[in-house]
Amino acid sequence: MDTTVDVTIPVEADVAAALTGDAEQRASVGRVVSRILRGRRDVDALSDAIARLKAGAHAAGLTDEMIDEELAAYNAERRD
Repeated sequence: MDTTVDVTIPVEADVAAALTGDAEQRASVGRVVSRILRGRRDVDALSDAIARLKAGAHAAGLTDEMIDEELAAYNAERRD
């Protein structure tokens, strides 16, 4: 039985455009929102892990800009 319901929440225009045409993406975002609002730790655990990795990168001398550039390059490679 499907227990989900549609709700309206404000998001930035580019985000709305990305979600409008992609039902799978909307469902994924909905699951994340549900977990956050239920207080589940898995979303917090992911945020904590990312924060720890970023702190390690900073300790190794990387700046936020360097990290962002590396992530952008990685994402570009995955799209090709």
